[in-house]
Amino acid sequence: MFQDSSLTRYRALKVLRYMRRLPVFPVLILSLLLVTGILSPWIAPHNPRVGDLRERNKPPAWESEGTTTYLLGTDHLGRDILSRVIHGARISLIVATITLVIGGSIGILMGLLAGWYGGWVDETIMRLVDIKMALPTILVALVLVVSLGPSFNVLIAVIALTIWPRFARMARGEALELKTRDYVALAQVAGASSRRIMIKHLLPGVANTLIVVASLEVGIVILLEATLSFLGAGVPPPTPAWGSMVAEGRDRIATAWWIATMPGLAIMLTVMSLNLLGDWLRDTLDPKLRQLE
Repeated sequence: MFQDSSLTRYRALKVLRYMRRLPVFPVLILSLLLVTGILSPWIAPHNPRVGDLRERNKPPAWESEGTTTYLLGTDHLGRDILSRVIHGARISLIVATITLVIGGSIGILMGLLAGWYGGWVDETIMRLVDIKMALPTILVALVLVVSLGPSFNVLIAVIALTIWPRFARMARGEALELKTRDYVALAQVAGASSRRIMIKHLLPGVANTLIVVASLEVGIVILLEATLSFLGAGVPPPTPAWGSMVAEGRDRIATAWWIATMPGLAIMLTVMSLNLLGDWLRDTLDPKLRQLE
């Protein structure tokens, strides 16, 4: 009986230690973001673009003058803050997904080419990466968006062009190490083309590292989109975006703090959760770190 109790306690402690290692909080926050972003047209209680001036600057429901009709209050135009935050999550998801697919694909391709061919190809690509990394990301993105005119397509293109160097640098470093492996040499001896080797042998080898990079880049993309929207160079109004919502409420922070605070909290929780998830993925997927456990 005593042994059974001790075994049960040991197993429970083992499960608890395992659970502590899992990113429970980040997964919950990101799952909520994902669900609200996908289902925003159906779960948002009000139209995020239409307001009622008679209901403007309503405080959140827990305030004395608040109402359950507007759980997070309303802005200066009488628009529901909760509905705008929910639809802002949809915008962030769309921007992050499209830019990561485009920018990540460009960066991975350039990195594999640089790592595999070396020589002048490597030098040219890496100098482009160095030039891009030396330039302030926000300033470059702001100049491009203002020059080309603020629109959703321009925003996607600008952000994609600002994130590809990180993917290229990581893919190139991994490819340089992988191309010295025996199985790559055997593939060359067997007559495999460079294209086949990069796709079949190098790309799977760099996948774990690139997954971690992508998880961290999502937070950077969301923060960059919010910053550009805050500066008026992001998603054009009246489309709700977290950055533009913060900008609309900054002058009213003393009288209507919820207008800027609610989207600001959404940005903070999302980026923090993505960074924590990226750290967990790095610790989980990196074999060197697993050996230290």
